[in-house]
Amino acid sequence: MIVPEIHEEHGATLTERGGRRAVADYGRPERTHQAVRRGVGFTEHTHDVLAVTGEDRHDFVDDAVSNRVPATDGEGVYALLLDPQGGVETDMYVFTAPERLLVFLPPGVGEDLAEEWRSKTFIQDVGIAVVTDDLGVFGVHGPQATEKVASVLTEGTPEAPLTFVRGPMGDAGVTVARTDAPTGEEGYLVICGAGDARDVFDTLENRGLNAVPFGRQTWETLTLEAGTPLFESELRGEIPNVLGVRNGLDFEKGCYVGQEVVSRVENRGRPSRRLVGLAPETVPAEGAAVFAGDEAVGEVTRAVDAPTHGGPAALALVGFDAAPGAVRVDGEDVPAERVDLPFVEGSERSARLPSY
Repeated sequence: MIVPEIHEEHGATLTERGGRRAVADYGRPERTHQAVRRGVGFTEHTHDVLAVTGEDRHDFVDDAVSNRVPATDGEGVYALLLDPQGGVETDMYVFTAPERLLVFLPPGVGEDLAEEWRSKTFIQDVGIAVVTDDLGVFGVHGPQATEKVASVLTEGTPEAPLTFVRGPMGDAGVTVARTDAPTGEEGYLVICGAGDARDVFDTLENRGLNAVPFGRQTWETLTLEAGTPLFESELRGEIPNVLGVRNGLDFEKGCYVGQEVVSRVENRGRPSRRLVGLAPETVPAEGAAVFAGDEAVGEVTRAVDAPTHGGPAALALVGFDAAPGAVRVDGEDVPAERVDLPFVEGSERSARLPSY
């Protein structure tokens, strides 16, 4: 967190993610959720960020991850880092700038990954630095996100997902990247120097088209309604085919750890499990058992009271052919109807929406 004082001034309740402070909410998160769905909101993200430099930086990162890293300035990609068994060690966004690659990671991952990658550079000309504390990273999301960003960025907004532009926002120089819609709405990342974060926060809130600040609780409800699997709850340790996260994989790309397992699952025609949406009568706990009749067929990965959906909503990993009909809540089996993802159709579809 780069601007804790501003969040506290706005009445934020703070939480911790990956060893870093983050905003849980600013009060009344359901109302904030609806404000984002109807208009636009912004949040300070808690990404860990690596800067990868050196002549061999592109080949090094490209060989490590599951998707092709673009070599062109102004372009980015969503990718996965897999273990030898094909499980997800982390997900990431990689953006290509003239002298470096910027790698955006879940909080708590950056230091270990930097150390791991440094141990593998051998004779390659690659430098890896953790630059998390040097940058402020904000997300702008909602059906009016493009209008919001255009109202305060003089250079115009990037049009294609995971491309970026540079320009002034108020008195700060920023980089603005279009996201791949994890909330199911138009979205942008606004990246600035840490010293400019307070001014950027003020610009996003008060200048041009107004936007409402939101925290992690609203992020959870927005992304769940959009059907977006997240690292902490769905992706960690799972084989990506099971989650249907096809935008993070290039099946024809070679030279990355875990490729053999992923390709074997893909060539089999279908994985053993899949990620589905459930609409239970009450909100189950993470890890709650999912039943088809008397048979346990899977477990809940994440569940919320989803404001736009209009009631409890859950993501669950279940047997591929299972027909779930109930979840276990406080020792009782509660009816749970399977729902096609996404729960809510927003202004865009999440690129991570499961596909099998």
